[in-house]
Amino acid sequence: MKIPSTVALQLMHGSHYATLASHSIQLPGYPYATVLPYVLDQAHRPLLLISALAEHTRNLLADGRCSLSIVEDGVSDVQAGARLTLVADAQRIEPEPALLQRFCRYQPAAADLLQLDFMFFRLQPLRLRYIGGVGRMGWLEAPELDGLPLLALEDEAALLRQAVVADGIQLLGLDALGVDYRVGEAAGHRRRLWPEAMPSGEGFAAAALQAVAALAAD
Repeated sequence: MKIPSTVALQLMHGSHYATLASHSIQLPGYPYATVLPYVLDQAHRPLLLISALAEHTRNLLADGRCSLSIVEDGVSDVQAGARLTLVADAQRIEPEPALLQRFCRYQPAAADLLQLDFMFFRLQPLRLRYIGGVGRMGWLEAPELDGLPLLALEDEAALLRQAVVADGIQLLGLDALGVDYRVGEAAGHRRRLWPEAMPSGEGFAAAALQAVAALAAD
């Protein structure tokens, strides 16, 4: 079944955490799975901030081949909800300042972790298996994921500086598909998709600012 790439991306953007499976160095040949938070970069690739002491960090440093499993939030029957598995290569990176700022907006505790032995990894997707419920499943290949629309970090930063939002709303990030925000002191984030008629090019910024201004803290 042909799966639109945007459907899988919205699941990735709408979730807060995932299960990472790496190759165990303690028990060679066995996968090692652990749950951890993630943030997507401007090209919709997952970013992980993990401790040098963690088992999965040592695994990734030895062998970057891994997978990330994401499940739709708030469903009572996990098999009826959306879920995906991202097969990827994990690459250790030093994020540029704009990317670091984006990560810390989503994960405020990251600023303190950076004073310790934590390091960043980016997952470069190879294939993605999406399941949207019974009979709705399919693979997405790397070329489909590499050609996705993106919003440059400098453009995101400019929109965040210009944006006007209602009291109680904190903007976390904007991308080519929608906006993430937090209401009050809630731990999680909410996501609002851009309107279907969202313009591209020069008209995108004005339309995005208008959509952001319409967000309500309800």
